[in-house]
Amino acid sequence: MTHPSGTGPRRGRPTHFRTHAVFHEPFRARPNMKQIFTSLLLLLVLAAAPLQAQMLPQKSKPDQPQMIDRIVAVVNDGVILQSDLDQAMNSVMQQYAGHADKLPPRKILERQVLQRLILMKLQVQKAAEQGVRISNQDVSQATENIARQNHMSAQQLQQAIARQGGSFAEFQQQVADQIMVQRLRDSVIRSNVTITDAEVDNLLKNPAYSGAQVRLAHIRISTPSGASSSDLQAAQQKAENAVQAIRGGMSFASAAIQYSDADDALKGGDLGWRSLDEVPPAFVDIIAKMKPGQITPPLRGPNGYQILELIARRAAPAKVVTEYHARQILIKPSELVSEQQAKQKIEDIYHRIVDKHQDFAKLAKQYSDDDTTANNGGDMDWFQANEWGTVIQEKIDSLKDGQISKPFQVQGAWDIVQRLGVRQKDRTEQSRRKQARQAIGNRKASEAYENFLRQLRSDAYINIRVPSLREPAQNGKT
Repeated sequence: MTHPSGTGPRRGRPTHFRTHAVFHEPFRARPNMKQIFTSLLLLLVLAAAPLQAQMLPQKSKPDQPQMIDRIVAVVNDGVILQSDLDQAMNSVMQQYAGHADKLPPRKILERQVLQRLILMKLQVQKAAEQGVRISNQDVSQATENIARQNHMSAQQLQQAIARQGGSFAEFQQQVADQIMVQRLRDSVIRSNVTITDAEVDNLLKNPAYSGAQVRLAHIRISTPSGASSSDLQAAQQKAENAVQAIRGGMSFASAAIQYSDADDALKGGDLGWRSLDEVPPAFVDIIAKMKPGQITPPLRGPNGYQILELIARRAAPAKVVTEYHARQILIKPSELVSEQQAKQKIEDIYHRIVDKHQDFAKLAKQYSDDDTTANNGGDMDWFQANEWGTVIQEKIDSLKDGQISKPFQVQGAWDIVQRLGVRQKDRTEQSRRKQARQAIGNRKASEAYENFLRQLRSDAYINIRVPSLREPAQNGKT
C-alpha cells in the first residue's frame, strides 16, 4: 500500500515503549523486550481495520453522503490521515476506560496524540533513510515473542487481534516500525555515548553518590532548536500553567497527559525507578531535598522546561548472589564427527570418569571442544545462575557437590558437567560499580537521543492542515 501521494509505504499506528539498557564500552542499549511486548499487546486496537487511502470512500448506504478520509498532517514526504488519528485516539480511550477523568478535553488530547504520531513517523522515516531494514523473519520472531510473553500461541494472538476488530497485517507493520525505531535509537546511542572507567571511578568517589533510587514522573515542555524569546516565554507560561493545575487539584499524571510533549506523556509521565545519578546533575540537588509527593517548579533545561514529581525513594540494597562452581567436557559434531559419533564419544568419556575413575581435568584438556574451559581442565570458574544457559543450569541444580551429570545435549553439542560447589557471595561493590556505569549511560543515552529527536523535528517539514490540531501558538501558521 502506498501513500495517496505515491511517496512511500504507509505505516501502522505507533505504540510507545520504553527501554532499559545494559551499558558497556562503547555504550549499547538493550531493550526490555517484555515491556515492549506488553505495550504492543495493550494497544492492539491500533491494529484496527485496514487504513483507507485518501479519497477512497468509506462504505455507506447508497442514499447517504460518502465520508472522505482527509490528510491532517504532512510530515516530510509522508502523511497522517484522519483515520490514523481516530484509531490512535480510540487506543488511548480504551486504555483509560473507566478513568476518563484523567484525560484532558478531547481537542487537547487529539493534539497530544497527533504529536506522537508525527514523532513516530519522523523516526521511521529517518531509520529508513539510514538504511535500517526489517526482515519478515524479524517481524515473525517479534510477533511470536509477543504471543509467548502473553501466554498465547501466534495463532491465538492473531485471533485476539481479530476479536478487537483489528488487522493482523497492520499489527505486524506496527511491530516492524517499533523495531526500526529501536534500531535507530541504538545507532544514535552507539555513535554518541561512551563510558570510561575514569567516569565510573569519579562517580564512585563522589560523596553524594549512594546508589539510592528514586521514582520520578515528569512533564516536559520542549522548545525548538534556536528558540526565540517568544518561544521560551510561551513554553515557560505553559509549564507554569501545568504547575498551577496540579496545585489546584489535578493529578500529576493527568497534567502530564494534558501538558507534556514527552513520549511518555500518555502514561502520566512516569519515569519509573532510577538511580539518582541518572538524573541530570542540575536537578539532583533539588530532588535530593524533596519528599515523596512533592513537585518542582518549572526547571529550565537545555531543551525547554521540566516539572518533576518525586513519587518515592529507596536505598540501594545489598547485592548477595548465589554462585556456582563447575567444570565440563563438551563434544561438538563437525564435518568429521557425526552427531551419533559425538554422542558415543561423550558417553565413553563419562564411563571412563565414573566407572574407571580417570581424571576429569586430564580428559577435558584432551577431548573437550569448549575453547574457554578445555585448557583449564574444563573449569568453568565461579558463575551466577544461568550464565552458562538454562540447560546447563538445570543440570547443575539437579546435582550435589562432586556429582557428575549423565551426558546431555545442549545447542547441538553433547556435554557432561561436574558440580564442584555453591556459595553466597556479596557482590555489593561490583553491583555499585555496574549501577554507576548504568547511571552514567542512562543519563548520556537519554540526553543524546533527546537532542537527536529535537534536531530531527527541527529539520523536518511538518504541516498540520487542521487548525484545531495545531498548538495555540501555531494557529495561522503552516
